[in-house]
Amino acid sequence: MSELTEGPEDVVVERVMLRGTDGVAVEAIHARPEGMPRMGIALHPDIMGIRPLFDDICRRLASNGFAVCCPEPFTRAPADVRDAADVPARMAQFGRMDDDLQLGDLDAAADYVVVQDDVSRVAVVGFCMGGMQALKAAAGDRFDRAVSFYGMVRPPEPMRGPNVRDPLATAADVCPTLAIFGGIDGLVPPEDVADLRAAWADRPDCEIVVYPEADHGFVHDPARPVHRPDDAADAWARAIAFLTRD
Repeated sequence: MSELTEGPEDVVVERVMLRGTDGVAVEAIHARPEGMPRMGIALHPDIMGIRPLFDDICRRLASNGFAVCCPEPFTRAPADVRDAADVPARMAQFGRMDDDLQLGDLDAAADYVVVQDDVSRVAVVGFCMGGMQALKAAAGDRFDRAVSFYGMVRPPEPMRGPNVRDPLATAADVCPTLAIFGGIDGLVPPEDVADLRAAWADRPDCEIVVYPEADHGFVHDPARPVHRPDDAADAWARAIAFLTRD
Protein backbone atom coordinates (compact mmCIF):
# COMPACT_ATOMS: atom_id res chain seq x y z
CA MET A 1 0.00 0.00 0.00
CA SER A 2 2.72 2.48 0.90
CA GLU A 3 5.93 3.61 -0.79
CA LEU A 4 7.63 3.04 2.57
CA THR A 5 9.91 0.09 1.91
CA GLU A 6 9.36 -2.85 4.22
CA GLY A 7 12.31 -3.65 6.45
CA PRO A 8 13.68 -7.02 7.58
CA GLU A 9 11.97 -7.26 10.96
CA ASP A 10 8.97 -9.47 11.73
CA VAL A 11 6.24 -7.36 13.25
CA VAL A 12 3.42 -7.57 15.77
CA VAL A 13 0.49 -5.17 15.19
CA GLU A 14 -2.37 -4.76 17.66
CA ARG A 15 -5.00 -2.33 18.86
CA VAL A 16 -4.50 -1.01 22.39
CA MET A 17 -6.14 1.53 24.68
CA LEU A 18 -4.31 4.57 25.99
CA ARG A 19 -5.44 6.80 28.83
CA GLY A 20 -5.81 10.48 27.99
CA THR A 21 -4.95 13.24 30.44
CA ASP A 22 -8.70 13.64 31.00
CA GLY A 23 -9.11 9.95 31.80
CA VAL A 24 -10.72 9.11 28.44
CA ALA A 25 -9.78 5.77 26.87
CA VAL A 26 -8.15 6.38 23.48
CA GLU A 27 -7.89 3.59 20.92
CA ALA A 28 -4.50 3.32 19.26
CA ILE A 29 -2.53 1.15 16.86
CA HIS A 30 0.59 -0.38 18.37
CA ALA A 31 3.23 -2.02 16.18
CA ARG A 32 6.64 -3.27 17.15
CA PRO A 33 9.42 -5.36 15.65
CA GLU A 34 10.06 -8.73 17.21
CA GLY A 35 13.66 -7.63 17.80
CA MET A 36 14.72 -4.72 19.97
CA PRO A 37 13.36 -1.44 18.52
CA ARG A 38 15.86 1.23 17.54
CA MET A 39 13.52 3.98 18.80
CA GLY A 40 9.85 4.78 19.35
CA ILE A 41 7.41 6.80 17.24
CA ALA A 42 4.22 8.53 18.35
CA LEU A 43 2.35 8.71 15.05
CA HIS A 44 -0.50 11.14 14.41
CA PRO A 45 -2.76 10.13 11.50
CA ASP A 46 -4.40 12.44 9.00
CA ILE A 47 -7.86 13.91 9.45
CA MET A 48 -9.59 10.60 8.69
CA GLY A 49 -8.06 8.97 11.76
CA ILE A 50 -6.79 5.45 12.33
CA ARG A 51 -7.88 2.88 9.74
CA PRO A 52 -6.32 0.03 7.73
CA LEU A 53 -4.03 2.47 5.90
CA PHE A 54 -2.40 3.39 9.22
CA ASP A 55 -2.24 -0.20 10.41
CA ASP A 56 -0.13 -0.77 7.30
CA ILE A 57 2.03 2.34 7.82
CA CYS A 58 2.65 1.35 11.46
CA ARG A 59 3.51 -2.18 10.36
CA ARG A 60 5.98 -0.95 7.75
CA LEU A 61 7.63 1.42 10.20
CA ALA A 62 7.92 -1.41 12.73
CA SER A 63 9.49 -3.64 10.07
CA ASN A 64 12.19 -0.99 9.83
CA GLY A 65 12.91 -1.28 13.53
CA PHE A 66 10.58 1.28 15.15
CA ALA A 67 8.08 0.76 17.94
CA VAL A 68 5.01 2.76 16.91
CA CYS A 69 1.88 3.94 18.70
CA CYS A 70 -0.78 5.80 16.71
CA PRO A 71 -3.78 7.18 18.69
CA GLU A 72 -7.21 7.96 17.24
CA PRO A 73 -7.51 11.79 17.18
CA PHE A 74 -11.34 11.94 17.13
CA THR A 75 -11.95 9.83 20.23
CA ARG A 76 -13.74 12.67 22.01
CA ALA A 77 -15.77 13.79 18.99
CA PRO A 78 -19.51 13.05 18.67
CA ALA A 79 -20.38 9.73 17.05
CA ASP A 80 -21.68 11.37 13.87
CA VAL A 81 -18.29 13.07 13.38
CA ARG A 82 -16.33 9.91 14.17
CA ASP A 83 -18.39 8.10 11.54
CA ALA A 84 -18.24 10.92 8.99
CA ALA A 85 -16.39 10.21 5.77
CA ASP A 86 -16.34 13.82 4.61
CA VAL A 87 -13.37 16.02 5.38
CA PRO A 88 -15.30 19.31 6.01
CA ALA A 89 -17.19 17.84 8.99
CA ARG A 90 -13.95 16.66 10.52
CA MET A 91 -12.17 19.95 9.85
CA ALA A 92 -14.99 21.83 11.59
CA GLN A 93 -14.77 19.45 14.56
CA PHE A 94 -11.03 20.01 14.83
CA GLY A 95 -11.68 23.69 15.57
CA ARG A 96 -13.66 22.58 18.62
CA MET A 97 -10.88 20.35 19.93
CA ASP A 98 -8.43 21.13 22.71
CA ASP A 99 -4.73 20.98 21.84
CA ASP A 100 -3.81 20.14 25.42
CA LEU A 101 -5.85 16.93 25.20
CA GLN A 102 -4.80 16.08 21.65
CA LEU A 103 -1.11 16.58 22.27
CA GLY A 104 -1.51 14.78 25.57
CA ASP A 105 -2.58 11.72 23.59
CA LEU A 106 0.70 11.89 21.67
CA ASP A 107 2.53 12.02 25.00
CA ALA A 108 0.55 8.97 26.12
CA ALA A 109 1.55 7.18 22.91
CA ALA A 110 5.19 8.04 23.64
CA ASP A 111 4.84 6.76 27.20
CA TYR A 112 3.32 3.53 25.90
CA VAL A 113 6.27 2.63 23.67
CA VAL A 114 8.76 3.62 26.37
CA VAL A 115 7.12 1.25 28.86
CA GLN A 116 6.01 -1.56 26.56
CA ASP A 117 8.90 -1.56 24.09
CA ASP A 118 11.78 -0.40 26.27
CA VAL A 119 12.89 2.47 24.03
CA SER A 120 14.77 5.47 25.36
CA ARG A 121 14.16 7.85 22.44
CA VAL A 122 10.80 8.73 20.90
CA ALA A 123 10.02 10.77 17.78
CA VAL A 124 6.70 12.31 16.77
CA VAL A 125 5.54 11.91 13.17
CA GLY A 126 2.33 13.12 11.54
CA PHE A 127 0.50 13.58 8.26
CA CYS A 128 -1.67 16.53 7.17
CA MET A 129 -3.61 17.51 10.31
CA GLY A 130 -1.28 15.15 12.14
CA GLY A 131 1.71 16.89 10.63
CA MET A 132 0.45 20.16 12.06
CA GLN A 133 0.05 18.54 15.47
CA ALA A 134 3.52 17.02 15.18
CA LEU A 135 4.96 20.50 14.66
CA LYS A 136 3.30 21.62 17.89
CA ALA A 137 4.31 18.51 19.84
CA ALA A 138 7.90 18.98 18.68
CA ALA A 139 8.05 22.24 20.64
CA GLY A 140 7.64 20.47 23.97
CA ASP A 141 10.31 18.53 25.80
CA ARG A 142 8.86 15.05 25.21
CA PHE A 143 10.21 14.17 21.78
CA ASP A 144 13.74 13.71 20.50
CA ARG A 145 12.94 14.21 16.81
CA ALA A 146 9.95 15.08 14.64
CA VAL A 147 8.86 14.56 11.05
CA SER A 148 5.92 16.54 9.71
CA PHE A 149 4.46 15.49 6.37
CA TYR A 150 2.64 18.51 4.87
CA GLY A 151 1.57 19.75 8.29
CA MET A 152 -0.20 23.07 8.11
CA VAL A 153 2.10 25.81 9.39
CA ARG A 154 -0.99 27.87 10.19
CA PRO A 155 -4.37 26.19 10.80
CA PRO A 156 -6.75 26.83 7.88
CA GLU A 157 -9.88 28.77 8.79
CA PRO A 158 -12.22 25.77 9.38
CA MET A 159 -9.70 24.28 11.81
CA ARG A 160 -9.16 27.36 13.94
CA GLY A 161 -10.58 27.48 17.43
CA PRO A 162 -10.06 28.91 20.92
CA ASN A 163 -8.02 25.90 22.05
CA VAL A 164 -6.15 25.26 18.79
CA ARG A 165 -2.68 26.75 18.77
CA ASP A 166 -0.67 28.05 15.82
CA PRO A 167 2.37 25.84 15.08
CA LEU A 168 4.35 28.84 13.90
CA ALA A 169 4.13 30.44 17.35
CA THR A 170 6.43 27.80 18.85
CA ALA A 171 8.32 26.74 15.72
CA ALA A 172 11.63 28.16 16.95
CA ASP A 173 11.49 25.88 20.00
CA VAL A 174 11.08 22.50 18.30
CA CYS A 175 13.34 19.49 18.68
CA PRO A 176 15.27 18.56 15.51
CA THR A 177 12.51 18.47 12.91
CA LEU A 178 12.10 17.54 9.25
CA ALA A 179 9.16 19.20 7.48
CA ILE A 180 8.10 17.84 4.09
CA PHE A 181 5.82 19.86 1.81
CA GLY A 182 4.35 19.86 -1.68
CA GLY A 183 4.99 22.89 -3.86
CA ILE A 184 1.35 23.22 -4.97
CA ASP A 185 -0.29 22.48 -1.60
CA GLY A 186 -3.18 24.89 -1.11
CA LEU A 187 -3.26 24.20 2.64
CA VAL A 188 0.39 25.17 3.07
CA PRO A 189 1.04 28.15 0.76
CA PRO A 190 4.61 29.16 -0.11
CA GLU A 191 4.50 32.13 2.25
CA ASP A 192 3.81 29.81 5.19
CA VAL A 193 6.77 27.61 4.22
CA ALA A 194 8.88 30.77 3.97
CA ASP A 195 7.80 31.82 7.47
CA LEU A 196 8.78 28.41 8.82
CA ARG A 197 12.17 28.72 7.12
CA ALA A 198 12.62 32.09 8.80
CA ALA A 199 11.74 30.61 12.20
CA TRP A 200 14.37 27.95 11.63
CA ALA A 201 17.02 30.27 10.23
CA ASP A 202 19.30 29.60 13.20
CA ARG A 203 18.39 25.92 13.47
CA PRO A 204 20.72 23.76 11.36
CA ASP A 205 19.14 20.69 12.97
CA CYS A 206 15.78 21.50 11.34
CA GLU A 207 15.16 20.84 7.64
CA ILE A 208 12.51 21.71 5.07
CA VAL A 209 12.08 19.72 1.86
CA VAL A 210 9.65 20.86 -0.83
CA TYR A 211 8.63 18.67 -3.77
CA PRO A 212 7.76 21.31 -6.40
CA GLU A 213 4.99 19.47 -8.28
CA ALA A 214 3.39 17.74 -5.30
CA ASP A 215 0.00 18.55 -3.76
CA HIS A 216 -1.26 17.99 -0.22
CA GLY A 217 -1.19 14.34 0.88
CA PHE A 218 1.16 13.08 -1.81
CA VAL A 219 3.13 10.66 0.37
CA HIS A 220 1.13 8.44 2.69
CA ASP A 221 -2.00 7.29 0.83
CA PRO A 222 -1.40 5.58 -2.54
CA ALA A 223 -5.17 5.52 -3.21
CA ARG A 224 -5.35 9.30 -3.49
CA PRO A 225 -5.15 10.90 -6.96
CA VAL A 226 -2.44 13.28 -5.70
CA HIS A 227 -0.12 10.41 -4.75
CA ARG A 228 3.33 10.67 -6.36
CA PRO A 229 5.16 7.34 -6.01
CA ASP A 230 8.68 8.59 -6.75
CA ASP A 231 8.39 11.65 -4.54
CA ALA A 232 6.73 9.57 -1.81
CA ALA A 233 9.52 6.98 -1.86
CA ASP A 234 12.12 9.73 -1.64
CA ALA A 235 10.26 11.46 1.20
CA TRP A 236 10.01 8.23 3.18
CA ALA A 237 13.73 7.55 2.69
CA ARG A 238 14.55 11.05 3.92
CA ALA A 239 12.28 10.61 6.93
CA ILE A 240 13.81 7.28 7.96
CA ALA A 241 17.33 8.67 7.55
CA PHE A 242 16.43 11.74 9.62
CA LEU A 243 14.88 9.70 12.41
CA THR A 244 17.87 7.42 12.70
CA ARG A 245 20.55 10.09 12.42
CA ASP A 246 22.93 10.30 15.37
